[in-house]
Amino acid sequence: MTSFADPARAPYQVTDAERDVIAAAIDTDELVELALTLGNIPAPSRSEAAAAEYVHDWMAREGFNPRKVGATPERPNVIGEYGGTGMGANLLFTAHLDTESPSGIEAQDRFRYKASTLADPEWTRCWLDDGKLRGYPISNDRGPMTCFLIAAKALRTAGIALAGKTWLTACPGEIGPEPIEEFAGIGFLGKDIGAHYLFHHGGVAPDYAIAAEGCDFGATWVGCGYALFRIRLFGSGVFTPILDAPADPAAHPNPIYRLGPAIDAIHRWSQDWERASVLETPGGRAVPKVQLASVRGGAPYDFGAGTEVCALYLDVTLNPRQKAADAMHGLVAAMRGVALDGFDVEPVVVRHGFEADAEAIAPLAGAVDAATRLARGAALERADPVYSSMWRDHNVFNMHRVPALTTGMPRWRPTPADMTSSALVYALTMLAVCGRGPDDRASVGPTSVYGEGASPF
Repeated sequence: MTSFADPARAPYQVTDAERDVIAAAIDTDELVELALTLGNIPAPSRSEAAAAEYVHDWMAREGFNPRKVGATPERPNVIGEYGGTGMGANLLFTAHLDTESPSGIEAQDRFRYKASTLADPEWTRCWLDDGKLRGYPISNDRGPMTCFLIAAKALRTAGIALAGKTWLTACPGEIGPEPIEEFAGIGFLGKDIGAHYLFHHGGVAPDYAIAAEGCDFGATWVGCGYALFRIRLFGSGVFTPILDAPADPAAHPNPIYRLGPAIDAIHRWSQDWERASVLETPGGRAVPKVQLASVRGGAPYDFGAGTEVCALYLDVTLNPRQKAADAMHGLVAAMRGVALDGFDVEPVVVRHGFEADAEAIAPLAGAVDAATRLARGAALERADPVYSSMWRDHNVFNMHRVPALTTGMPRWRPTPADMTSSALVYALTMLAVCGRGPDDRASVGPTSVYGEGASPF
């Protein structure tokens, strides 16, 4: 596949000599140690405090002037910065602290996961095995976070100041959760207290942004949204000893018995939605998907008369040009074809997707392309559609007219060389976007790989 970006559009043209000195400043052993240390700090959603504290302290030791900004003190965004010694574009890197994992609430997890799945050590542990880094925390998303932290350190170590400023940010809650039903309130907030909160209250004003996540070294500036629809089926509760059960389940008064026809109708609609929602754009191909997430009905401890209400929860992906209303109209029409005493459809979560304007994103895409060519000897390619068919936090910035894309290392079990390569791409991108600034020793520090006061430029 040919490149979908133009490296000539990068605001600053990085030289081979600059590439070499930055590459020499990246210590692969240090990078792997940081990734493993950070990855082995448990940080499921709602429990990011220890990982946030570690990132903050690391930034402080390395001279990136960190601060914490959070909706709650135990779930802060961590914001560091580098550069700003001249006049150049400002770039923000973001990655999330929380990691996909079971909730840790035993009564909930045993109705979602098999015992063998819960026992998988990669939920919470990271290690180097046969030349590859294992563990979900590194894959999603503290590995890419480590790469941009080390990238900024490499620039500082090499004595290369940035004209514009680069913000280095670590956010809670990107994976979730979402406040739904009785699981409500600030304790169940996810995305709202992460990059959203960072943008509005973090003291940042980027010209461009990058969501550092595994993309197998591709990039996309398209991001999907999603809506979770609660579809309630209504029926009648009948005391079991007096119930005369009909031969046809669809005629049963208990709405649980009508799940089959309802699911059939929802699935038919879902197939149509998926086919109609595929979106091809210069910045990525979105392929929205639909899946039932959960089902609720009745109370297992109060079982004498069935239930009058049963609910299905449907996860619907929205391409960046679709609205939740588009899906809701289709779902209501589908449900009207099912024989029920009654139903309702409610979008209990809505997050729309976004895409960057192709012209507005061109300087950033060009910078990543130029960096990829210098670091990896190949043009930047458009990321696999899976990465433009989900929510990632570049959506937050595109929502607010800050051109943003997502790019990064291999998503699954990267090698140390992969991560070193990704760190170099990030460092070169910082320079290509922000430009080279005056040598400000107060911010750059005296540690050049060529020695105090020495420079090859």
